[in-house]
Amino acid sequence: MKYLVSLLFVFTISMLRAQNVQSPSGKIAVDFKLTTNGQPIYSVKYKDKAVVKESALGIKLKEKPALDANFEIAGSKSTTFNELWKPVLGEQANIVNHYNELIVSLIQKETHVKMNIIFRAFDEGVAFRYDFPKQADLNYFIISDEVTQFNLTDNNKVFWIPGDFDSNEYEYNETKFSEIDNSKINMNNGIGVKTIPGKYTVQTPLMMKSPSGLYLNIFEAAVVNYPVMHLNVDVNNFKLTAQLVPNAIGDKAYLQTPCVSPWRTIMVSDDARDIVSSKMILNLNEPSKIDDTSWIKPMKYVGIWWEMHVGKSTWDYAGSQNATNFGTKLEASGRHGATTENTKRYIDFAAKNGFDGVLVEGWDVGWEDWSGNWKEDVFDFTTPYPDFDIAAISAYAKSKNVKMIMHHETSGSVANYERHLDRAFDLMKKYDYPAVKTGYVGKIIPRGEFHDGQTMVNHFNFVARRAADYKLMVNSHESSHPTGYGRTYPNYVAAEAARGTEFNAWSIGNPPMHETILPFTRLLGGPMDYTPGIFEIKMSYYDKNKTEQVHTTLAKQLALYVTMYSPIQMAADLLENYEKYPDAFQFIKDVAVDWDDSKYLQAEPGDYLTIARKAKGKESWFLGAITDENARKTEIKLDFLSKGKKYKAIIYEDAKDADWKKNPMAYKIKTMIVTNKSKIRLNLAPGGGTAISFELIN
Repeated sequence: MKYLVSLLFVFTISMLRAQNVQSPSGKIAVDFKLTTNGQPIYSVKYKDKAVVKESALGIKLKEKPALDANFEIAGSKSTTFNELWKPVLGEQANIVNHYNELIVSLIQKETHVKMNIIFRAFDEGVAFRYDFPKQADLNYFIISDEVTQFNLTDNNKVFWIPGDFDSNEYEYNETKFSEIDNSKINMNNGIGVKTIPGKYTVQTPLMMKSPSGLYLNIFEAAVVNYPVMHLNVDVNNFKLTAQLVPNAIGDKAYLQTPCVSPWRTIMVSDDARDIVSSKMILNLNEPSKIDDTSWIKPMKYVGIWWEMHVGKSTWDYAGSQNATNFGTKLEASGRHGATTENTKRYIDFAAKNGFDGVLVEGWDVGWEDWSGNWKEDVFDFTTPYPDFDIAAISAYAKSKNVKMIMHHETSGSVANYERHLDRAFDLMKKYDYPAVKTGYVGKIIPRGEFHDGQTMVNHFNFVARRAADYKLMVNSHESSHPTGYGRTYPNYVAAEAARGTEFNAWSIGNPPMHETILPFTRLLGGPMDYTPGIFEIKMSYYDKNKTEQVHTTLAKQLALYVTMYSPIQMAADLLENYEKYPDAFQFIKDVAVDWDDSKYLQAEPGDYLTIARKAKGKESWFLGAITDENARKTEIKLDFLSKGKKYKAIIYEDAKDADWKKNPMAYKIKTMIVTNKSKIRLNLAPGGGTAISFELIN
């Protein structure tokens, strides 16, 4: 009997401790165990050094016992997975998905509820999720909280924005972990709807750098039928705890078994390039559910958009531009941007310069009265203003071989949008619009829901799925942050979901470091429609009393077409501004938007980024290099170019006296012949950049 008790003791201890999975290279290891009270905990090491100390796992349920303790291990399973898959559109033609997986099966002693925790270890990080199998003891359930913790080891440098339930359109703060504090943020930042639950909450992706030089990123993947995860911050103990965005009555998620949570991800490396180039988030999503993807195509476009932001024209027909004129009689103001004549001008420009599409905002009735209120019925997404002849415009675009991009501003009234969605998509198909840009400005209706809650996550994903039925592409703005769902529905080609270019036109704008952070954060989840390409940098050009400006040089605006990946890229400035600078505009005309390969040459979050990309199906390369507010000199090896071939390098760079604030539009262009053995010196002005096109010489 004594021998049997000893065996049982050894077996119990081993089941508590013997759970481990390593990345394929062995650099990253995840340890899992149960504490003496049956609480699941995990830890992460990189090259045998702790990066996440023992941290709690678990789920709290509404009106049911919490699933965060009293577990025992019912079994475990380890597997290895390795595949090469081809994205429909992307930064590279092939993506490697290689990981080792550990599934730990748990059962709660008193309730008999089963819960699995699935760990995957990649060479650039780890991921885990909660899996609830079909079972008699758990069917319908409501999540009230997620216990998930990330206990860090150091007072890291952190790039963060507040954990706002309704907006991710903030500029990034660069501070020590211990200095995170939402009360110190300047809230006069141009964001219309803000819902920040406290001083110490931040959003993911959360990019960090440890004092020893390790780069860490905490994020999530495959957010489906679940709210977005923000993080509560314990600034004194360097601890992060999951904060799920609630619905209107405070619940977090309504689920039914079998189901899974999103993946919680931790990327770690001593090389920042491993983070910014990672495809781990995409790899954690399901493969494409669209069999025929031939209709999903990249687009470079111009549009009636920036002219409204700079005050040249208006979205509304009446010309008020304040969106609060209820009952205003529809009389032509002469200031409306979305006219038939103006749209044809953009179509002509697109056709002349080789652009694929034209976006038109403000084409449909309703813009006179919708902003900031709980007004549900505003847009019907099918009725154009009297001066926008949708049939004539469609026919004209077709004659010029240009595609039109539809715009659907919902004014936050998602229930109204869903009621009209099929009719709106029918209209798009009738007039041959292949893509729609959706917008969600304002408070969300149904009332009390947040942009990042389960209801809205389901809505954003539903629109992509329904659009796929119509063979339409979606580019969402003011949405929750993408988490790789574009792999599953590749017609979800892009999103905004961060502070974009337009904030430079009428607010404090985006600081010079902004674009050096976004690729380490927001873009990890999917392409961003950042709308670069502004040539008239200072808004005083339009109004001498305005002091706002874009916080980059003109050359950096060109480089953003390479560093800010999107398969649907806008040349955002006014047409006449491009016509004034045809030599610089040539790069925007030439640069690709879909790629066979991408090389991340230099990277440091908040400071600089240099990327080279090879155009899809061509022997053409493009390079973008950007910096923050500091000037930078560097040398780039061109060993990414094909061996034995010569290229003409056309270099668009800052002039010697260029400066984002003092002299932002000073640039120069030079050419040289190069090979893969060549080197190029880059001289980046404060807030500046360099863009290079490499043309093969036959």
